[in-house]
Amino acid sequence: MVPLLLGALALIGLVYASVLVRTARAKGAFGFGAEGVVLGAITNFFDTLGIGSFAPTTAWIKLRKMVPDSYLPAVLNAGHALPTVAQALVFITLVEVDPMLLFACIVAAVIGALVGAPVVTRMPVRLVQSIVGVALLIAAALYAMTNLGLMPSGSDALALPPARFAGAVAAHFVLGALMTAGIGLYAPSLVLLSLMGLNPKAAFPIMMGACAFLMPSSGFRFLKSTRIDYKLVLSLSLGGIPAVLLAAYVVKSLPLEALRWGVVVVVLYTAVVMLRSAMRPQPAA
Repeated sequence: MVPLLLGALALIGLVYASVLVRTARAKGAFGFGAEGVVLGAITNFFDTLGIGSFAPTTAWIKLRKMVPDSYLPAVLNAGHALPTVAQALVFITLVEVDPMLLFACIVAAVIGALVGAPVVTRMPVRLVQSIVGVALLIAAALYAMTNLGLMPSGSDALALPPARFAGAVAAHFVLGALMTAGIGLYAPSLVLLSLMGLNPKAAFPIMMGACAFLMPSSGFRFLKSTRIDYKLVLSLSLGGIPAVLLAAYVVKSLPLEALRWGVVVVVLYTAVVMLRSAMRPQPAA
């Protein structure tokens, strides 16, 4: 089953890359920006080491006003899709986990994303701002809990009993749907699986594999949206893929506690700004 997953993942990554390039060219928006490339490299480098990419990317884009807030779900999912495929190929190959649990959680997350993507593309801007703002608050809390040693430690198990197996699959359907709104899947998936007793290391191929399949799947729909910046999406992808390989094969680990506290501060500030934007009275038509 694992070789089949890897083959399917490589195929969907190649198809997605082709569609992304063709769509950007057709829209007359093919190109790269230095800031986006650097942002993709930094966020995906630390994403591979367990920091997460959605919250830091959202924070920087918001602070720099790179795109309108309503573009965030599409930019995050479409821009980080290919680097996440690279992550999943590495971790599914290197880290052992129950292949049935891996397969079931991936399928559930993809179905959730396919259900969620068409809803998100039609969401009012204020609702997108509210959802992303709350997601940033949750991300900041999870970063702080990690630094304070309050995250569940899990066990040595590489599989789950039937009841917990079913619960994990159902939860990943929900997380897949939320992912399309700009709410990162990594941290809640890691917490959930660890609480259920799975070895935290074994959670990495599950959460990365789920995102690697669902992000291109939902990305095909996001690429058709009018609320997307193709140049930024391409730039995040270009910077992210080599950074993933560098983190996975060369660096492997770093003392990340100080970085997480810095991310907490930036993400909290961005969450407040985003929620204030959502609550600000809209101008009359």
